[in-house]
Amino acid sequence: MPSSPAISVVVPLYNEEDNVVEMQQQIDKVLGGRDYELVLVDDGSKDQTLARVQRGPRVRVIVFEKNSGQSAAMHAGIYAALGDVIVTLDGDLQNDPADIPAMIAKLDEDGGYDLVCGYRAKRKDTTFKRLQSRIANFVRSRFVGDHVRDTGCTLKVMRRDCREALLLFNGMHRFIPALIRNMGWRVTEMPVNHRARIHGVSKYGFGNRALRATMDMFGVRWLNSRRTRYVIREERRG
Repeated sequence: MPSSPAISVVVPLYNEEDNVVEMQQQIDKVLGGRDYELVLVDDGSKDQTLARVQRGPRVRVIVFEKNSGQSAAMHAGIYAALGDVIVTLDGDLQNDPADIPAMIAKLDEDGGYDLVCGYRAKRKDTTFKRLQSRIANFVRSRFVGDHVRDTGCTLKVMRRDCREALLLFNGMHRFIPALIRNMGWRVTEMPVNHRARIHGVSKYGFGNRALRATMDMFGVRWLNSRRTRYVIREERRG
């Protein structure tokens, strides 16, 4: 049986037929010299996304029966990942794979981190979208205590053990830092490149980005107040 890869790159896809090939090429250009796998989760795309995926020994494809949302796609990909380090990014080419090596290296800085979150220092979005996101991030960070300035940035790098903190619910992807930090793992952030969308359209509007996220905050705050974690020192027989 082949050994597990060191790095798993998880990418949720929904109607990204014009982006998927370029996205795969950019990831391989950055990580081609490393031991990695690419886990693509097709979230019920209605276009030619799935047909255009470039298959190969490093590529694994998970296909949903129907569109289930970004949180479900992220959760499925993260739990299917075999690597010791898991990278997540969007499939729309707005995240830059060139940032991945530095984020992986960041895991071992300052005594070690478990999750490194990218934040978009120079966002290539509309003024309204940037303002909306800034307000939402400010409120969310203080309400749930994740201390992350841009949880909407999908580009993240985590150690595989962190995934045990990720309980699936609609909107989970917005609260990955809060869920992981609450379970005692170390979380940090670093600036990453952000690029304008060239092909396709955004899957989010004001309703599903702001209003739902506000409702989710109350649920996550309650959940984090009730969660606990245990570590087994040893197990004995007899």
